[in-house]
Amino acid sequence: MHTDHHREARRTAIVRLLRTSPVRRQEELVRLLKREGHAVTQSSVSRDLRELGVLKHSDGYVLPDTAELAARTQDKFSAVAQFVRELRAAGTSITVVKTTIGSAGSVAAAIDKAGWTEVAGTVSGDDTIFIATADARAQSLVLERLREAFGV
Repeated sequence: MHTDHHREARRTAIVRLLRTSPVRRQEELVRLLKREGHAVTQSSVSRDLRELGVLKHSDGYVLPDTAELAARTQDKFSAVAQFVRELRAAGTSITVVKTTIGSAGSVAAAIDKAGWTEVAGTVSGDDTIFIATADARAQSLVLERLREAFGV
């Protein structure tokens, strides 16, 4: 039986492998993961790629936080909206954005590039973004804009 820990370890390995070398086929990724000791099937890798938001291009698989994805469209929010899963307030000046694994950096960059004066700054991890605002009023405006931009 595979636990959440195994799934997360496998997904972390997928992200690392895609960042370090080109992978053109799922079978190749399955082979690389098995070589590292992960118990995987083609269907589990396919599901992981879909849930990670990985895109397939002619050159192979591309993580959602690459420059190619950001350059794909002029509207940065439409390029990353699919990766946003949840928005919520944490206190009166921090907004939390949950994304698919590996997507937080791309989403945070889009928020930063929007240049909203209410946003004091963003900090992103792998699947979570913290957005700092000066006060509850600014936070409310940011939450409204985020909901509109991401449809969440």
